[in-house]
Amino acid sequence: MNKQIGLWIDHRKAVIVIVTDTGEEIKKIISGMEKDVRFKRGDGSEHGSTEDMRDRQFENHLNIYYDQVIAVIQDADSIQIFGPGEAKGELEKRIENAKLKAHIFTIEAMDKMSDRQIAAKVREHPLV
Repeated sequence: MNKQIGLWIDHRKAVIVIVTDTGEEIKKIISGMEKDVRFKRGDGSEHGSTEDMRDRQFENHLNIYYDQVIAVIQDADSIQIFGPGEAKGELEKRIENAKLKAHIFTIEAMDKMSDRQIAAKVREHPLV
């Protein structure tokens, strides 16, 4: 069965549209990140500066989020990634590490897209 996936992603949410021969399905994954991230402050003395510690916490949180996205898309024949900011490039690197890079069809900068727009974009480029 042919399985094409299009996903719109930013640091807060991923909308994944899965298109197969039998229809389409939409899944959403919420990262739990707020617009302005605020992690609990430490005194920074043990593990470097407080800013470095917050950066590591932010990165760890995003890695868990990206792993959740990869778990959904890992068996795709084709992956199209859309989004407005850095998240699409960060996800691409995580996909490379998961050995799925060959499945990426396109990565495009896009502002907000509806679920229907994502599905239509996936259907525009069917696999042969």
